[in-house]
Amino acid sequence: MARKTDTIGARIRYWRMRRSGMSQAVLAGLAGVSQSYLSQVESGRKTVDRRSTLVAVAAALQVTVADLLGQGTEPGDPARERAAECVPAIWSALIEIEDGERRPLTRTRDELAADIARGEQLRIRSNYPAMARLLPGLLLEAAAVEGTVLVQVAYQASTCLRHLGYRHLALNAARVAVAAAEDVEEPAWLGASRFAYAQSLPIESAPLAARAADRSLAELQAAAADERVRQMLGQLHLAAALTSTVSGRPDLARDHLSEAAREAATLGDPPDGDGFNGCGFGPTNVKLWEMSIAAELGEPGRVIELSRTVRPQVLAASNRQMSYWVDLGRALAESGRRDAEALAAFVRAEQAAPVPFALNPLVQDAVVAMAQRAKRRAVPNELRLLAGRLGISLAP
Repeated sequence: MARKTDTIGARIRYWRMRRSGMSQAVLAGLAGVSQSYLSQVESGRKTVDRRSTLVAVAAALQVTVADLLGQGTEPGDPARERAAECVPAIWSALIEIEDGERRPLTRTRDELAADIARGEQLRIRSNYPAMARLLPGLLLEAAAVEGTVLVQVAYQASTCLRHLGYRHLALNAARVAVAAAEDVEEPAWLGASRFAYAQSLPIESAPLAARAADRSLAELQAAAADERVRQMLGQLHLAAALTSTVSGRPDLARDHLSEAAREAATLGDPPDGDGFNGCGFGPTNVKLWEMSIAAELGEPGRVIELSRTVRPQVLAASNRQMSYWVDLGRALAESGRRDAEALAAFVRAEQAAPVPFALNPLVQDAVVAMAQRAKRRAVPNELRLLAGRLGISLAP
């Protein structure tokens, strides 16, 4: 059962008190937010709705955003604990690969291809604990073959580690993927690996992530006749749009979003719901990223408006479907007057992708805030059940 210190607000208060009892007024001033807002966040009555706010508060406290989110550090979640047992072996495999060591291949090529396909299906279903168990051996086997085989498995590792909260290791895996893609000079896989790299950078490095995406976009333009490359160009535009928003450059974000929408309009949604490397690039994915960008801009009404134009079920990746329902749920909960609808959205998000939903600290905070608002009346049973599944105690 989660403790009250498990919320983002409680972690902010913990680190504030560690800074020689820094007052709320001082922290609010350093972070560029109001003291009233900070007080509500620390008490759990309000959520931190923007990544840029997390960056500002973390900088003021001289900690990382990961410290405030509790990612990869806090016990108590069974999914994370099962995966954590495998992380040292994944790390060891990545170090070995980066150091240039290669072991002999112990599986047939067909067996290796089958395991890679299994890992890909686990990624599409967002089953990251099962992926983590598969990855240590699969990484070493893929390194024996190298080429696009290593790119694909390293990409899988980067995605898995990032969603489990191990961004530093996700970045290592992305670098392995980039190096392997550069060796074979395969533009589509280079685009995929560069996208993984941009996604794995910490939130504090949003300006760097935006610049990295820009460089990759320029480099890949020459290969844009390849439809797979165009899909990755679109994904890189989306990554640059979000990171530019976090960096306080909405003008650049609009440009990137427009380019992604233009590319998506010519390609359409992938018929199989996956597209190249399961990225699912197309008009639907662009709208999902647009919802996330509107949330980052503090525009919950815009998120709700956009949600009416999106059918997330056309995409195969369960975490993209979850993203839709999480962004919608948080937008509905923002006003404090549509909690029943927000709860329904969160339940749909949990059904779409249970593991990443349970690991999402922003969802946990939203549920706590909803419960705080419900204290004066009986907490709805469905909200109590959802909180229980997230490990959140609603006891006084």
